[in-house]
Amino acid sequence: MGMVFGALALLVVGFGLYVRLAPSDPARWHVPPAPAATTDCTVEQGEGDARATCLLPAPPAEALAKLDAIAMATPRTTRLAGSPEEGRITWITRSALWGFADYTTAEATPEGSGTRLTLHARLRFGRGDMGVNAARLRDWLPKL
Repeated sequence: MGMVFGALALLVVGFGLYVRLAPSDPARWHVPPAPAATTDCTVEQGEGDARATCLLPAPPAEALAKLDAIAMATPRTTRLAGSPEEGRITWITRSALWGFADYTTAEATPEGSGTRLTLHARLRFGRGDMGVNAARLRDWLPKL
């Protein structure tokens, strides 16, 4: 009985280490996000992901720099790749308990006298995220 619990504990610890230490390949995650169906900053929630597209009056680098500051102020969030000058940034936000990685990519492109900001937030592990990615976008967008 003790060996079963020991093996189970080892599996849980191994899984936890894998989730936290698995490398994040920018080539896989730092890709152009597909736009949402609307441009009114409405968050479209999918199964394990969320998308939004907004039209903003600021220049692209300025809009993305402001979003970067908002993202970096979010707990357990780090920048994986990109910059405001590049026009695209991808962040990793990890869950508090297990450290599951969610990736959010934002791309800012000129549109008229302003910016089209396209965001895609998605999970890495599993299929469903219980609305966490959509909630993150709903938290970030009003702060812009």
